[in-house]
Amino acid sequence: MADVLGLRLADGREVAVKARPDQNGREATCLEVQRFLAERGFPCAAPLTGVTLHDGIAIHAEQWRPGGEMLRGDDPATAVLFAEQLARLVDLAADIEVGGTAPGAVPPPLPNPEWVRWDHPGPGPWPAISYHDARAAGRPMPAGVEDAAVRIRERLALSRLPRMLGHADWETQNLRWIGDKPWAVHDWDSIAWLPEAAIAGAACGAFASAETPTLAPIAASAAFLDAYQAARRPFTAEELEVAWAASLWLALHNARGEALWELPPVAIGAVADQAVERLSLAGA
Repeated sequence: MADVLGLRLADGREVAVKARPDQNGREATCLEVQRFLAERGFPCAAPLTGVTLHDGIAIHAEQWRPGGEMLRGDDPATAVLFAEQLARLVDLAADIEVGGTAPGAVPPPLPNPEWVRWDHPGPGPWPAISYHDARAAGRPMPAGVEDAAVRIRERLALSRLPRMLGHADWETQNLRWIGDKPWAVHDWDSIAWLPEAAIAGAACGAFASAETPTLAPIAASAAFLDAYQAARRPFTAEELEVAWAASLWLALHNARGEALWELPPVAIGAVADQAVERLSLAGA
């Protein structure tokens, strides 16, 4: 999905250069969110350039920020640490004007990343994803996946909650820690424009994903949502349903990918175990 090069410049600076396919200009907004947060002390690499477009590829440079370790675990205590940092990110990003004309305003980063693109305009539950769609013909989905995706998308479509900026790939693989202190958040291409409850909900299900996407236990997701609300604000009953709906959507997206690409059924198994309870919590 992207190429990343580590370069040492003639003046001794070490930088990362990132190149990925342009998606309607959303990369520029993602980069400005990253820049805004870095300037306010959030643990992430500071961008060193803007976005340059070349033959449909969006390119920028940023600080090289190595170090730290992944914080592995799908237990409630680990969930709390991830939730508190996401709440801090959303709280800071709320000061960025989106869609306005004031200096510093940015356009919404749309379309949203494909794994949280339940708001797509097309038919059926799944957004158009070329590399998935090429394999979809004649390949049945595991039992319950398609039905759950339809129900979750319908539930999320009912929501008229205001949208905010947030990180939509809030997973173990994208964060580095020193002890229990965050050192670096990566993958800023994954900034999304979604209801806050959906941002927190997607993360509460996916936070434990490292080398292989997974779905956290329901108790850990509940601890995540409790900690997020304690750090930010209490959710309404509707917001809690939206959060639980979003928590299942990523696992359904990953289960579909496992089926299409004949991968080990990690997300498929988690969906089979947890879908009924998460659908109920989502009011779906």
